[in-house]
Amino acid sequence: MEFTLLGAVAVAVVTFGVTLWFEAGRTNPAGSSRRLGDAALAAALSGLLAGRLAAMVAGGNDPLAHPADIVVVRAGVDTGFAALAALAVLALYARHNLWRTLDCLAPAALAGLAAWHLSGLFRGAWLGTSSSLPWAVAQEGSTVTRHPVEVYAALGLLLGALALHLWKRRTPLPGIVGAAALVVASGVRLGTEPLRLGLGSGPDWWYAAGAALGMLLLGWRLTRPQSKPST
Repeated sequence: MEFTLLGAVAVAVVTFGVTLWFEAGRTNPAGSSRRLGDAALAAALSGLLAGRLAAMVAGGNDPLAHPADIVVVRAGVDTGFAALAALAVLALYARHNLWRTLDCLAPAALAGLAAWHLSGLFRGAWLGTSSSLPWAVAQEGSTVTRHPVEVYAALGLLLGALALHLWKRRTPLPGIVGAAALVVASGVRLGTEPLRLGLGSGPDWWYAAGAALGMLLLGWRLTRPQSKPST
């Protein structure tokens, strides 16, 4: 049975939800998981749909003529358009407290992305360019060993999620953890993209732009004066 897009989404959503549940009452407000989960789910589904439609159109596949291909992925998801749509929906959903919402969601989002990448193990889409490193893996029936690139990405994102969870315990200024998560997510993809198999030029500029935007936001939030609590 093909491990489709829905299966990968299910793994990512469960991981995301478990992380939110773990952080509730620790680094996130108690009882916030339901609200945060609703916001993230709306953003993720919107981004996934936008990214899938963009990939289909770019590949010459008419979504109206082949609606089943929106769910059963055969040509991937455009991560750039997916990220833009997800962030736009999240900004609209949490417009009254955006920075705090982003901070609360950041570690869980990275953990969910890590699970998404790790799902490539079940879909047979986790190996990249050829490598002679000791941990390189050969596909069944092949003698060429390759980088386990999706494992690299998953480990990088999981380490980022753990680091941000620990950082949140220090209650930094609003927006810092969220901006750092954007740097981590973009940086991991930018670092692993050269190791991926591709038919053409990869979306490196999307990830470079994301990392640069995250650095700018991080610098801006770090230099913001901390407001004094009201008496």
